[in-house]
Amino acid sequence: MSEGNHSGVTEFLLTGFPGLHPQYHGLVSALLFLVYFLTLVGNATIIFLFAADRRLHKPMYYIILNLCMCDALFSTTTLPKIISKYWFGSGSISFMACFIQMYLVHYLGSVNSLILFLMALDRYLAICHPLTYSNALKMSTVHILSVMAWIISNVGPLMMVIRAYPLPYCASNVINHCYCDHIGITLLACTDRAPYGFPAFIMAMIFLLGPLAFIVFSYSSIIAAVLKIADSSGRMKTLSTCSTQLIIISLYYLPRCFVYLASNVGLRFSVDVRVVIIMLYSLCPPMVNPLIYCLRAQDMKESLWRQLNKRSISQKTQVSAVCG
Repeated sequence: MSEGNHSGVTEFLLTGFPGLHPQYHGLVSALLFLVYFLTLVGNATIIFLFAADRRLHKPMYYIILNLCMCDALFSTTTLPKIISKYWFGSGSISFMACFIQMYLVHYLGSVNSLILFLMALDRYLAICHPLTYSNALKMSTVHILSVMAWIISNVGPLMMVIRAYPLPYCASNVINHCYCDHIGITLLACTDRAPYGFPAFIMAMIFLLGPLAFIVFSYSSIIAAVLKIADSSGRMKTLSTCSTQLIIISLYYLPRCFVYLASNVGLRFSVDVRVVIIMLYSLCPPMVNPLIYCLRAQDMKESLWRQLNKRSISQKTQVSAVCG
C-alpha cells in the first residue's frame, strides 16, 4: 500500500478514557497493571496445573486450557499499550501496529466465542447424552475442534483488515478507545464507512450470535434434562457440573448483548461510559475466569491443593535438611 492512500497518517492516538482527569492517570495505570498481572498469573496457574496433573487431561479441562491461552493473549494484546499511555504518557501507536492490534482483538474475540461454544457442547453431551459422551467427545475430537476454532476465527478479522487497511485516512487520527478496533479505525476514514462497516458487523454477529444460539439451546436442554431427575441431590450435583461454564459464558455474552441491544433500541452512552463498559466486559472475564475454575471445578480445586501441599512439603524437607 502506498503512503498516499492514508495521506501521511503514520500513527494513531489512543485517548483511553477521554474524560479522565490527569490526576487519576497514575491510579488508572496501576489498576490496569494489577488487572493484567492477575490475569497472567491466574491463567498461567491453570495452564501449569493442566501440564503438571494428568488427572486434568479431560475434554472439559482441555477446552478450559484453550480459553486460558486465549484470555492471556487478549489481555497482552490490549493492556500493555493503554498502561504505557497512562504510566509514561505514550498514547501513540503506529499505523501498522494499530491494524495488527485490531486484527488480534477481533481474532481472539472470535476464538473466545468458539471456545465457549465447545464448552457448551461438552456439557450438553455429558448431561443430555451421557451414554455416548465418551465416544462423541474424545480427547482427539476436542483437539481437532479446538484447532479448527483457532483456524476458522481468522476469516472475519482478516477480511476486516484487508478491506480497512487501504482506505484513505486523512481526517483525525484520534481513536476514542483504549485499543484499536474496526469501528474506531474505520470511523477515521475519509470515505463512506457503510460498505466496510456492515459486512464487518455481519461477520461479528455470526461469530457472536452463532455460538450463542447453540449455547442457549444446549443449556435449555440441560435444564430440561435436570428437571426430569427425581432425586433433588442428583439435580444439584448435575447442575454443579455445568455451573462453572454457565458463569463464564454469562460474563462474556451478557454485557456484549446488552451493548448491542442498547445501541439498536436508541439507548446512547457517552464516549467515556461506552469505553468503560467495553473495557469491563473485555478485561474482567479473563481475570475472573481462573478464580471461577479453581473455586467451582472440583478436579481443578483438588489439583491446586495437591500442588500447594506438594510445594509445602518440599519446603519443609529443605528446611529440615538445612537445620539437620
